[in-house]
Amino acid sequence: MTLTLETLEKLIGFNSVSARSNLDIIAFIEDFLQTRGFRLTRIPDASGQKAGLFAEIGPSEGGALLSGHTDVVPTEGQNWTKDPFRLSREEDRVYGRGTTDMKGYLAAMLTVADAAASRDLKEPLKLVFSYDEEIGCVGIQHMLPALKPLLGAPRMCLVGEPTEMQVAVGHKGKAAIRARCFGQNGHSALAPMFVNALHLATDFVAELRHIQAEYAQNGRQDAAYSIPYTTLHVGKLSGGMALNIVPDSAEVVFEYRHLAADDPEDIMDRIARAAEAVARKYRPDFPQAHIVLDRYNAYPGLDVSQDARIAGIAQRLAENQSITKVAFGTEAGFFSNLGIETVVCGPGSMAGQGHKPDEYITLDQLDACDRMLMRTLDEISQ
Repeated sequence: MTLTLETLEKLIGFNSVSARSNLDIIAFIEDFLQTRGFRLTRIPDASGQKAGLFAEIGPSEGGALLSGHTDVVPTEGQNWTKDPFRLSREEDRVYGRGTTDMKGYLAAMLTVADAAASRDLKEPLKLVFSYDEEIGCVGIQHMLPALKPLLGAPRMCLVGEPTEMQVAVGHKGKAAIRARCFGQNGHSALAPMFVNALHLATDFVAELRHIQAEYAQNGRQDAAYSIPYTTLHVGKLSGGMALNIVPDSAEVVFEYRHLAADDPEDIMDRIARAAEAVARKYRPDFPQAHIVLDRYNAYPGLDVSQDARIAGIAQRLAENQSITKVAFGTEAGFFSNLGIETVVCGPGSMAGQGHKPDEYITLDQLDACDRMLMRTLDEISQ
């Protein structure tokens, strides 16, 4: 595990918070892999300030795909007692932003890459390093057009988000939506004569709560999740310029996280009908009242049968018979939708350590991940 810890120390040293460029950490990974004979393709974003990376070694057919993201969540507003961008160790724990989510797995990926360079591979080892996962799996979506022809048809994919080395076969899909509500300006002394856009917005929020209650009471259920049904959540409500002006616009920012059994287009249809019903109430006094919905980001869920071949393979490689589903989203659904058998399995606990101050990972979790990936390498070696 020496190389994993040495590499993790370097990875933690890069401040790759999603709001910043990740080019320095990508350059480090490129150099590490290039010296070991990997074929590399950098996939830049439109701004030129971010990039993903695809790396491959060995023959071109089949093989194993390992995937992780390079970005981390911010540390501002958190009470850290350690430097978040310098790896530190206390007993069986190493601390730093991203140790669990998910630079510990990235370090293990590079350790197995180092080993692969001296192996006689019968199938390729393929690696994907993405960006902007923490803001809604944005980077992988931008990478996909260039990535698809590079991936080929690996026979398995392990996405290394923290699952405490349990094999995760599912997570919910998500969509982020902006609702812009339009009313009518006027002086607040005459407020009843106008249509307050905030009234449309709050009525719409009430409708979203009714939809949520319907999913909770009568919707499909999956007991593998801590919240076993599709959820809707309002995160932001804004509008108005001054107290004495009736606002003519307001905005509601919300999301839904859906079970695989619930079609996201059906959810959007329900939301659209609710928006129209709210606006219709105000149209007798103001025909222009309306609500515009903008689904500005979405990612797919993951739903793999516990009896699927990939689940059994991952259990054997991880030497862990636990099967779980996770509450958080990952990039796994994108690979699964390409026809690649995919599960999520990685070191650390999202609930216990991810996104928290003094984030850490235990050495035994890193060791278990190293051993899983080395067994994966054995699978594709002569």
